[in-house]
This record gives sequence, structure tokens and C-alpha cells, in this order.
Amino acid sequence: MTKVKLLLTLLSIVTSNLIAQIPNPALIGYWHNWNDAAAPYIPLDQVDSRYNIIDVSFAVPAAGTDYQMEFIPDQVSPATLISQIQTLQNQGKKVIISIGGATAPISLDNITERNAFVLSMGVILDNYGFDGIDIDFEGSSVSVTGGTISAPADAKIIHLIDAIKLIMQNYFASHSKKLILTMAPETAFVHGGMSAYGGIWGAYLPVIDALRDSLDILHVQLYNSGSMYGINGNVYTQGTADFIVAMTEAVIQGFNTGGGAFAGLPASKIAVGLPACPSAAGGGFTDTSTVKSAIDYLRGNGPQPGSYTLLQSYPDLRGMMTWSVNWDAVNTCSGTYEYAENFENIFGIQTNLTEMDEYTPSFQMHPNPASDFIQIINNRSTDDYQTLYIYNSLGEVLLTSKLTNSNSTIEISQLPDGIYFLNYNNHFQKLVKY
Repeated sequence: MTKVKLLLTLLSIVTSNLIAQIPNPALIGYWHNWNDAAAPYIPLDQVDSRYNIIDVSFAVPAAGTDYQMEFIPDQVSPATLISQIQTLQNQGKKVIISIGGATAPISLDNITERNAFVLSMGVILDNYGFDGIDIDFEGSSVSVTGGTISAPADAKIIHLIDAIKLIMQNYFASHSKKLILTMAPETAFVHGGMSAYGGIWGAYLPVIDALRDSLDILHVQLYNSGSMYGINGNVYTQGTADFIVAMTEAVIQGFNTGGGAFAGLPASKIAVGLPACPSAAGGGFTDTSTVKSAIDYLRGNGPQPGSYTLLQSYPDLRGMMTWSVNWDAVNTCSGTYEYAENFENIFGIQTNLTEMDEYTPSFQMHPNPASDFIQIINNRSTDDYQTLYIYNSLGEVLLTSKLTNSNSTIEISQLPDGIYFLNYNNHFQKLVKY
């Protein structure tokens, strides 16, 4: 038996499939928890089957507060909605509670408000059985008055970051799996940091940066945006292929701001967010052929559709997001479920990942929970190539290792106390304690 001792190295997530719960490719749709005459209510379990991540909209602050969260089903009873959520989950879908929205400011101004936010969101998650949370803070909910991306100074940004970490830790302790975390910032809150860093401009960047290892998907709203800078210094206008391509590459490659450099995210964490039809947003609707040409170019599957030239292609781009499922369902825009159909045309057959503990364990860990050190024992009899990713309950990658020898052991030292999980060659399992 060979033995390789590896030092603990803190790394960003570098693969598209580190968290087994996330469908790949992902079609993310926001679902209205209300009836709109122009985009009528749809029973949750009747959402088009191509949507594999459904963001229930929204958890909002209780009256008189901007931090005490509540979620009240508008058209059905809580018991009915819970049953519908379970139906979708049994089909392999992920159902997430989206927090905030355009009309519900949230501000965590102190530790007391942070703790109330954490507790109330925990109740919502547990009562309804949601798989995760989507941060859709808009308006005054997030703003910058000082500090930098890596060292924010604003209390409500600091408390938001801490709150999400606490929610994730509490969820893991209760459910023994990672909480799915997505974010849907408006373009000004991200790309706007290239032209200014203050107020809403770039205000999401400290949050994304602090939670990048836990973040599963970032889908910036590429609508209601006007024009924005690309990383080449040119300005691009919403509703065009160039806008989709330039804004998507910017969050992958990263860019400089007055608050410091923003390091990009892997393409596997990025989805393209667009309105389902012209009526779904104030601006930024992009026709299906233009969307397809832009995403095909991004993924290396098609020619350059405009003037923006990519630095490289991104075949592991995660997918697409839309506001909203309800708007996609109406036939008064272009066609029923046109957005979902375009997703299918772009990405082909969906392949949802299986939960990690459904795989036959090929590795064992001792001890787990760990304190200071841990040993991972490879029980495989073959010498086929293995890439190991060890991560904690927040989804933060602690170590990557290439392992080619069968019946071998890796020993990792200097570990914080805790329970750890393993990804190997895009298979997932809880590390087994013995």
C-alpha cells in the first residue's frame, strides 16, 4: 500500500460538478407565488418538466421589519405546496426559495437583525423542505459606502455574508447535506463595478467573493440593465448577442474595480439570465435565435455572432435562467415555453446528477468527523485515474488531489474539526466513518 502525505491547500471550486445536488445543465426558472392576469399562476407541480431548478418567489420581510423573513403560499395551503415541492423533488428537480425580489428591501443592520434573519429563514427551509436559497436582493438591500471587495466595511454586507454562512451551517447540521446557494444580482450590482464602485455599483461583488466557494450558480440578470462595460473596455447594450457574451465572460474572467480586483468564477458556476418574453422585463428581452447564437459561441459550438471576441470558449457553462416560468408559459409573447425549448435546443438532453450517497462507496475516511488529520483509503482495485475533491459542509473545497494508484491512502493534516465530503471523477459520496 502506497501512502502520500499532502499539505492542506485552500482552493476555489474548479470543476462543474463538485456539488452533486445541482443539475447539469441547469434550466432555472422563477415561479410566481401569486396570480398575475398577464402571467397567470401555475400549480408548482405543473411547471414545464425542462425546468430542473425552480426558484419559488419570494420569501420577504414580515410587515414592519426588513429582516424577519416569512413565506406564505398565496394560492394554495402550505400543506398543498409542501406536497407539490416533494413531487418535484421526487422527479429529480431542485426547489429553492428565492429571497427578496424587486419590491422587498432587506437590510441586516446589526447582529440582532442578522440572527433574526437566520432563524426565520431556517424555519422556512425546514417547514417547506426547500433544497436551497437564492439571494435576489435588489434596490437598497445591498450598497457600498466604503471598504473593498475583499474587505467590505458596510455592516449590512458583512452581516449578509455571515448570515448566509450560518444558514448553510445550520442546514447542514439538520439535513446532512449542503444547502444549494444561488444568486441573481442585477447587472449594475456586478458589472457596474467596472465603471464605479459605490452605492449599488459593484455592491454584490463582496458578497459573491466571500461566498464563492459555497456559491453553486451565479445568474446575473442580463436585463433591465441598459448598457454596461465589457472587460475589453467597450460598452455593450442589452438585448444583443454581444451583451450576453461580454457580460458572461466578465464574471468568468474577472475584472478590476475601484474596490479592487474581482476574481472570476468557473464557467460551471455561471448561468445566463434573461427574460422569457418582452413583457417579462422593462428591457433586455433577446430573441431565441440571438440567445442561441450567443450561448453557442460562449460554449465553443458556433461562430462569433457580433463584435465581441471571446478570450476563450466555455464548454462547461452551467445553463440558463429566466424570469419567469409563468411568463414562459403564456402564448401572448412569442410561443408557449419558448425559453425552455430554446434551452433544450442549445444544451440538448438534460443530465441530472444523482445524489452523492447513492453511489457505491469507493473510498473510506478515518476519522470522520475529523480533528487535525484525516486518512482517505482508496478501496478501488483498478488504477484508473482519480481526481479527489475534499470539501466541507459549506461546499468549500479544501483539497484537490490526483490519485492513480489502487489500494492507496492519502493522509491530510492540519484540518479544522468537522465532517467532510468527497467528490471523485464527478461521482459523489459521503465519506464513510468506520
